[in-house]
This record gives sequence, structure tokens and C-alpha cells, in this order.
Amino acid sequence: MWYNFLRSHSLQFYRQRIIGNYIVDFYCPSANLVIELDGSQHYEGKTEKHDASRTEYLNSIGLYVLRFSNKDINDYFEAVCQKIEEIILSRLRRQLL
Repeated sequence: MWYNFLRSHSLQFYRQRIIGNYIVDFYCPSANLVIELDGSQHYEGKTEKHDASRTEYLNSIGLYVLRFSNKDINDYFEAVCQKIEEIILSRLRRQLL
């Protein structure tokens, strides 16, 4: 995701950014957007609760969290990139209002 899309995006993305008590996978301050890539361990009980708490916190400070499984990235890379672009445009439009 980083090397094939986000690193060269027209908006600035940061990898492994600390926000509060969490480290997010990717962060775009211009769009108030966090992108999380989830491996299989993220679908287990304790980790799911931790991820839900993380998302709740990030939402509470005005960030939108997008989550994709590693399988989605591997199998549907172009569709994932398109979804990210749609959310970015939506977030930027919302900020202009």
C-alpha cells in the first residue's frame, strides 16, 4: 500500500504515526484520515476490542478510520485505492463546507 500508492499520493501521508496512545498504520492530516491494514490477528476477540477502542478514540478527535484486511489489499488492490480516493474527496469536500 505504501510503496505502490500512498507514498506518491498528492496529499501527504505518514506511516506509523503516533496519535494519542496509538500507532496508526497511515495518517493523512489534510483529510483527517487514518488507514489501518489488518492481518488475521485483528479478527480475534481481544484484538477486535482493542481495534474498536482505537477507532472510537480516533473518531472522537475528528479522524475517519478506514480498515482493510491484508486479503483485500492483495486481492483487490485497485478497488481499495479507489475507495481511499473516494473517502479523501468526501473528507476534503466536507471540510470546505
